[in-house]
Amino acid sequence: MTGAARSSRDRASGYMGNTEDRLMPEAWQDGPRYGSPSTFMQVPGTRDLTKADVAVVGLPLDLGTIIRSGARFGPRGIRTASMHVGLHGLDEAELREPFKSLRIVDYGDIELTYGYIEEAVRRIENAVSEIISHDVFPVCLGGDHTVSLPILRALFKKHGKISLVHFDAHPDFWEPPKDMPLHHGTMFRIASDEGIMDPTTSVQVGIRGRPAMGIIDNVREAGITVITGEEFWATGVDATIKRIKEATKGRPVHISYDIDSVDPGFAPGTGTPEVAGLSSREAMALVKGLKGIGAVGFDLVEVAPAYDTSEITALLAANLVLQFLLTLVPDSN
Repeated sequence: MTGAARSSRDRASGYMGNTEDRLMPEAWQDGPRYGSPSTFMQVPGTRDLTKADVAVVGLPLDLGTIIRSGARFGPRGIRTASMHVGLHGLDEAELREPFKSLRIVDYGDIELTYGYIEEAVRRIENAVSEIISHDVFPVCLGGDHTVSLPILRALFKKHGKISLVHFDAHPDFWEPPKDMPLHHGTMFRIASDEGIMDPTTSVQVGIRGRPAMGIIDNVREAGITVITGEEFWATGVDATIKRIKEATKGRPVHISYDIDSVDPGFAPGTGTPEVAGLSSREAMALVKGLKGIGAVGFDLVEVAPAYDTSEITALLAANLVLQFLLTLVPDSN
């Protein structure tokens, strides 16, 4: 499928390319299942985007963390945990969805400059820009939440102003200091100020905790629809999905999933855990409900394996990524 053809299609219809022109996992990957896969769910590892509809890319940055670092190892942890997820067959006849309809590859991790956050952010923007220039959908594994800013900058250059669907315990909308603006609590305020994100068609879900609630009025004044943790519990998954789709209807959407939106009882391996969050079942149901939303990008961030217990955080993250990939499969499939 040509780039022009892909650009003209409805985003909500999925990202299916010519599945007869696909890469398959290499023979060396056909080994023991309980080893650490080098790629997400053993999909082909490549930077050749001519035979891809979706690229999983690791963004191992944690220079923006305020409390506990370690999310730079998140992409590795998620890929390793993906060995527990129902793997597809390595023969084309055995592929199951989403791998049957979508040509999914693992782009690997972006090489970043540790100690220099501005340069790291620039490299992430360039890498995501390269992926989407081939009309390939970016599925990004963080890394701390700072990585969402360069992703949004890259998406803006292709799609214009982006609507955000953001699952998190924190709004990440604090006003940045002028001399040190970048960290994982300021990036959506920066994106709004830069005009690359449209607050009036953006939604945040699961916000809770005293620090976050202290700025909730400011976030709503900016135009963002905020569904706090308490509001979510009172209304449930279906009502939340309805509000998300009403707010973002007809807009290019970036979905940003901070694993700390989930209660630390289900996802302890993160840098800023906040109690009384989503259950793993609610988290999966919310992502499943995003099918047809018109997504142009996705990130899952803040997995920090050093604080994980029995890999349950990374396992949930891997399943959330797979569940999102399933939302990209066209309905006819």
